[in-house]
Amino acid sequence: MNRRTFIQQTAKAASAVPFVSLNSKSYRNTGNIKLGFIGVGLRGRSHVVQALFRDDVDITAICDIDPDAVKRTLDLFEKKGKNKPEVYTGSDYAYKELCKREDLDGIVISTPWEWHVPMSVDSMEAGKYTAVEVSATVTLQESWDLVNTYEKTGSHCMILENVCYRRDVMTILNMIRKGMFGEMLYAHCGYQHDLREVKFNDGTKPYGGGVEFGEKAFSEAKWRTQHSVDRNGDIYPTHGLGPVAHWFDINRGNKFSYLTSMATKARGLHKHIVDQGGDDHPNAKVNFKLGDVVTTTIACENGENIVLIHDTNSPRPYSLGFRAQGTKGIWMNDGNTIYLQNVSDKPHRWESFDPYEKEYDHTLWKEHAKAAENAGHGGIDFFVLRGFIEAIKDQVAPPIDVYDAAAWSAISPLSELSISRGSSPVEIPDFTRGAWKTNNRIFGLNNKY
Repeated sequence: MNRRTFIQQTAKAASAVPFVSLNSKSYRNTGNIKLGFIGVGLRGRSHVVQALFRDDVDITAICDIDPDAVKRTLDLFEKKGKNKPEVYTGSDYAYKELCKREDLDGIVISTPWEWHVPMSVDSMEAGKYTAVEVSATVTLQESWDLVNTYEKTGSHCMILENVCYRRDVMTILNMIRKGMFGEMLYAHCGYQHDLREVKFNDGTKPYGGGVEFGEKAFSEAKWRTQHSVDRNGDIYPTHGLGPVAHWFDINRGNKFSYLTSMATKARGLHKHIVDQGGDDHPNAKVNFKLGDVVTTTIACENGENIVLIHDTNSPRPYSLGFRAQGTKGIWMNDGNTIYLQNVSDKPHRWESFDPYEKEYDHTLWKEHAKAAENAGHGGIDFFVLRGFIEAIKDQVAPPIDVYDAAAWSAISPLSELSISRGSSPVEIPDFTRGAWKTNNRIFGLNNKY
């Protein structure tokens, strides 16, 4: 069977899965959605920018303790000619007053990781649709806190994992659901990104650099680098794991069962300090706990394995290292190559993924690629915020829900536990309490979510 015949036959055989809401309401909000934003630093402002592009969204409130972040955000409204939002600032807990606003349909949270769950819980308890940046949780208890709050209040929570909407991984999702890879067996993924100039940022360069972190530093370096001092595990798992979880129907017919993790020695951050600031710099005495490369293997209930890599402290090109492998073939994003048995032109030879990506482009991208042109990270920021807004309009579960947020984020503390126990296996809790056996897919089913 050649590629053209294969494409024609699989297109005819593909069957649509109906969208299933976890909310019993049948409702469409035809008015403007009113959003509040907690955290309007670099990441939060990127979401504000996307919301300002939309005619169906009003931003009525923002919150941040940094006066500069507030000023820069208000300038965006002035440039757009839109009404400025009410500002909540002055204390770490000013956000609580924002949550009390009755006019808000949803709240978007883009703050340091340790604030994600307290803020999300307060937002959900106030009856708001809640969107939280990655990772959603830091501890295992926090994952349960999110789930328990949703089940108590009925207020939905979406993790803003934008990589789930990357064009190539959505194409692979489409192909997997059409059966083109056969039965799925294995995936490789991770966060492989040299972040040394993010973790050390004295504010003197536009995109970071230097050797400072903590109170003396700028932006993420104020808080993010401290996690590398205190923790040894995969502290940022969801960029790679989120798309794979959709490929493997995690929480919807499948689940994570257990994991093992190991870490290399920690060298990269200390070397960066010495190279930039010298042996005598005070930060050269800091003992970093996080291994330079952390490898986690996850076993799934249906027999698949996932290898997840965290690698942010050493010199390397950016890559999320995606690989999808099933009984009929394999795809790798590094090199943009694919091989499908009895379909690829030559046996045992890679071919370009380009023609497949064009043929099996996901309907979301076919429909909305033009609108996503101005969005960050190659357009995926448009899609992730859009999914949240559309869920609010329809009063349905967001396409990436609270159970996804809990399970994906829990890999961090569980990987730390495994490493601390000499890489012993650690069970991954079932946050759905058994509902994974009957839950239906909710992500990527149509041109909407």
